[in-house]
Amino acid sequence: MIKDIQQDILRIKKEKGITILAHSYQAEEIQEIADYTGDSFRLSELAVNAPNDIVIMCGVHFMAETCKLLSPGKKVILAKEGCGCPMAEQLSADELRQLKGLYPEHTVVAYINTTAELKTECDVCVTSSSAVDICRKIENDKILFIPDCNLGAYVAEQIPEKQFKLIQGGCPIHATVREKDALDIKAQHPDALMLVHPECVPAVTKHADYIGSTSGIVNFAMKSDAKEFIIGTEISIAEHLQYVCPDKDFYPLSKHLICPNMKRTTLMDVYKALNGGGLEIEMSEEVMKKASVCINRMLELG
Repeated sequence: MIKDIQQDILRIKKEKGITILAHSYQAEEIQEIADYTGDSFRLSELAVNAPNDIVIMCGVHFMAETCKLLSPGKKVILAKEGCGCPMAEQLSADELRQLKGLYPEHTVVAYINTTAELKTECDVCVTSSSAVDICRKIENDKILFIPDCNLGAYVAEQIPEKQFKLIQGGCPIHATVREKDALDIKAQHPDALMLVHPECVPAVTKHADYIGSTSGIVNFAMKSDAKEFIIGTEISIAEHLQYVCPDKDFYPLSKHLICPNMKRTTLMDVYKALNGGGLEIEMSEEVMKKASVCINRMLELG
């Protein structure tokens, strides 16, 4: 049944000239029919040079927005309407304007996991893999980092010569993991290397053998000579790695590392999006123009 649906999707996307993007947290059966898989910003970059003018994003809303910002001339569809991101939506533009009033001398650095509206008020965007490098290149030594305080704390630790102002925000899924979880899983698998996303709290990341983005974690595990790994990010990454590295063993850091918004998209949602379903991403010219400023600045510094 699944294979039949996948074959239909592959046929329809070819007939209609549609590119399918699937974030790394999507289910295996969705990744199998995608043209590109990976981190959110990497997918948006790949969409720019994709040969088709219609793009379906299998992920959450801010990812589809970023794709639209980088490819304004393309039709971008979110495969499953209503898939939001709690971190991206936890700070409003009005609240950020108030923060900017409190810290007028700070450069506003926004994690890519933010809405387009919020990006209109920011100076530069960063991804989890580029945050340290870009923040180091910013001339200003005062940085207001939003919204993830855990990623912000990790970046600040790497650049002690700069002053960081953090807010109490972040990924509620990664934040569920506690130090006890890290210690317990390491006790169960003492020979395993622990690979952790910087969205986890500092009490967890301090026990990691490697801290990095989703793609960084995947690449590290694939290239490493080690045979066992504890994966400290969304639970699907351990599953995907087990497929590509059958000679290695992967253990989720916590059973709670499951993103319900990512899991909402099904193979049938992709099928329906190919046939007029999903949500087309639309933004005003003003929002697109203002939000693109911080992304373009990221590209310049990155």
